[in-house]
Amino acid sequence: MSEPRTTMDTTEVDKWVGVPLGGGQFHDEIHVNDIRRWAQGMQNPNPLYYDKDYAAESVFGQIVAPQSYMVNCTVGHGATPAIQGHIEGTHMLFGGDEWWFMGPRVFPGDKFVSERMLFDYVVKQTKFAGPTMFSRGDTNYINQRGEVVAKQRSTSIRYYAEEAARIADGYGDKREDPTWTDAQIEEIEKEKIEWIRSFLDLGHEKRQFVKVGDKLPRRPIGPHTVMSFTTEWRSYTMTVWGSSYDDGGQNSTENAGWIPEMSRNKEAAKVDPTHGDGLYHGASRGHVQPRYAQLIGMPRAYGYGATMGAWILDYVADWAGEHSFVMHSNFSYTGPALTGDLTYMDGEVVGVDQDNSTGQPIATVAATMTTQTGALMAKGQAKVLLPPV
Repeated sequence: MSEPRTTMDTTEVDKWVGVPLGGGQFHDEIHVNDIRRWAQGMQNPNPLYYDKDYAAESVFGQIVAPQSYMVNCTVGHGATPAIQGHIEGTHMLFGGDEWWFMGPRVFPGDKFVSERMLFDYVVKQTKFAGPTMFSRGDTNYINQRGEVVAKQRSTSIRYYAEEAARIADGYGDKREDPTWTDAQIEEIEKEKIEWIRSFLDLGHEKRQFVKVGDKLPRRPIGPHTVMSFTTEWRSYTMTVWGSSYDDGGQNSTENAGWIPEMSRNKEAAKVDPTHGDGLYHGASRGHVQPRYAQLIGMPRAYGYGATMGAWILDYVADWAGEHSFVMHSNFSYTGPALTGDLTYMDGEVVGVDQDNSTGQPIATVAATMTTQTGALMAKGQAKVLLPPV
């Protein structure tokens, strides 16, 4: 390896701040099976999102997309506007997501286009990779009626892959998955059932009489595997061959300075599309192939930041129920989901206010995501519009 880097040249990044960006757009409308596949990939067993008969009895009268599905209404899960400007030898991880949901809800038959822009960035020194850029990019989600349904501000952590790999040499036994006994797995499955029953018991009723101090039921996810990460990735419509097109607008994401092992070969993809879909070749291969995970500073295969954001939104929305609406959320991601690890989600109501226009209660939920050892993976807050009492 070369000498450690101490600075990061952001000259090329400066050219893209505040510039409207092009990128991938979807050819087709949302199909009901896209929503079902999403719920399955995100391990969200709420029948509102996959069971036709159950959904028919809901306030929607049909299967509706979870609010987390919004991130599946764009190509690049909201990360691309935050990855602009060439910095040679870099890779990226998700650092967090802030969401503003304006409504309406998303149904089969809807079709979205995205408007994108790099918002800002800052460079800091980190223990993980030395000089590291935290850049934020905005995506507006616009439906076929011209309505801005949601806005996402995604944080990308851009860093020199070589620096992260140098530091990661000290991971040692962390390169191996932890092991779980049959008894431990059985206990985890019991916890999952308890969480599922918590929103099934609410059913089609309204979540009311919420007060500060109310605890959300704990949600366990995992233990994570290469199979679960692959199922997640394949639930993103953008990973389906031929599902999208480039709108021709300016965008430098593909030329952001990726190391060769994480680059996509568009010419080869014209013959063999696996060279362009990200999982077998490209920036997402490290999620399911440990050798590439270690190349960019991860001890072993790891999960998707966009999926962590979806888990958070699903967790809050499932608790709140079908008559409620997540208005805003802002969560930072501090550690990935690694194969073999278990993720725990916990939440608490820390505030209850009123909407000025409707008088409906708004609950502020603080939530965390941790591993089985208590290591913090994510934290933040969400505001939920609850039904009138």
